[in-house]
Amino acid sequence: MRGLISSLDFPLLPDSTGRGLYRPAVDMDEETSLLSRRPTSSESRINNSKLFLAVFSAVLGNFSFGYSLVYSSPVLPKLKSPDADPRLRMDTEQAAWFGSIYTLGAAAGGLGAMLLNDLIGRKLSIMMSAVPLTIGYMLMGGAVDLWMLHVGRFLTGVASGMTAASIPVYISEISHKGVRGAVGSCPQITAVFGALALYAMGLVVPWRWLAVAGEVPAVLMVVLLAFMPSSPRRLLALGREQQAERALRWLRGKHYNTNIELSAIQHSINTQGKVTWSQLATPVYYRPITISVGMRFLQQMTGITPILVYLEPIFSQSKVSLEPRYDAAIVGAVRLFSVAVAASLMDRAGRKALLYTSSLLMFLSSLTLTMISHTTPCPPGPAPPNHTMSWDYSSQNAIGNTLDASDQTAGLIPLISTMVFIFGYAMGWGPITWLLMSEVLPLAARGVASGLCVTVSWLTAFMLTHAFTHLVDRYGLYVPYLCFTVVCVLCLLFNAVCIPETRGRSLEEIENYFRTGRTFTINRSNSTAQSS
Repeated sequence: MRGLISSLDFPLLPDSTGRGLYRPAVDMDEETSLLSRRPTSSESRINNSKLFLAVFSAVLGNFSFGYSLVYSSPVLPKLKSPDADPRLRMDTEQAAWFGSIYTLGAAAGGLGAMLLNDLIGRKLSIMMSAVPLTIGYMLMGGAVDLWMLHVGRFLTGVASGMTAASIPVYISEISHKGVRGAVGSCPQITAVFGALALYAMGLVVPWRWLAVAGEVPAVLMVVLLAFMPSSPRRLLALGREQQAERALRWLRGKHYNTNIELSAIQHSINTQGKVTWSQLATPVYYRPITISVGMRFLQQMTGITPILVYLEPIFSQSKVSLEPRYDAAIVGAVRLFSVAVAASLMDRAGRKALLYTSSLLMFLSSLTLTMISHTTPCPPGPAPPNHTMSWDYSSQNAIGNTLDASDQTAGLIPLISTMVFIFGYAMGWGPITWLLMSEVLPLAARGVASGLCVTVSWLTAFMLTHAFTHLVDRYGLYVPYLCFTVVCVLCLLFNAVCIPETRGRSLEEIENYFRTGRTFTINRSNSTAQSS
């Protein structure tokens, strides 16, 4: 016996007696229809309750990712104030590093996860991320010097980069195709929920205790994942067929027939080859890679990361009607709602329609923010007001001085515009960028290409987040908002010219689209089962 999985390309099926397996005589043209045939009655008896438990255990890492990303929002105003501990008080340059060094750590963590995913597996990679996260929060929670804050912030970024690169892979490999779309949206929703939890806790919890609280989800994640199975696909790739069968049966339920799904996974592993440098020069590879990298670059250039990282300080500068900490919590709730809306519309409205809507909403809101933050020269007078804004959160000399403090309606404009910007991003350029990357990247080059996308994304976020503080200090919010407005126009053009509509298309059709450069050439009815 060679075990439950045959090394050949076609699945073993039960014979008529029910006591053994036989291999049907099929040719290569019949392979697709064989693998995508309707499931038997025993195969359809799936219990996904344990799968949902495994997904919940994994996405606790995304909760920590969202929590860590916006940690600086309520903390920086405290560390910039005159009442801060002199050993920890930050100036403009130090605040810029504290906000941006997280993204530099995330880039390093994402690249490290590429190696760890294949070296120790997806599940262990996620569990390993708890080590730098816990150490980082311990340093920040007990900081007595600035270097402890910066090192801790960097380590939480490393952990977040690891989880962002490992959790989607783990979830996609353990999920059944019938629920893969639903559970695939869980990482982003959980990350948004983590950011909302930070904003809400920041209203009442001191910043040191926010760091202590950030360790709790990581510890819970490790404890739960210790009881979860490894990826069946990885186990098969390592030749551990019996362990793969036990893992898949645990995930699907004891009444599920695992033979067909395991055979399909084995077939995928057997047919996956390596890409040569000469093949990367062909359109089927370089076009989807270029689109994915371009989307990741534009996604960050919209300014979403610096806006989230500096959300409370931005509201302090904008002179909104409510206290900045309450505004940040409101925006966090709006962001969670918009991600839920995007998840419900993803397969109904289509990717391009949502990207158009997202770009338009971000453009209108950033244009509004640019206009209200623009400082115009005052008429000559004996004492013209100083319109130069300093990145000092306690300063009264802010861009919002152009608004009448008694005008409550005008004071709500920055809050409403920011809410619209976050809503637009979270329903389009936020989740769809990740989804399209998983759909268009060739499977054989996905490891290297996804690593390139992650690196470009986080390095762009680091550059922009670090520069944002200096731009605001020198020019005010007007210049950054103007740049974000221009980028939103570029997003509209990029979506119109470069991005294909992949809704309802199989992976074969998408690959042929990039190969021919003209149209989706495969009959959809023959490959619908492949799309999941």
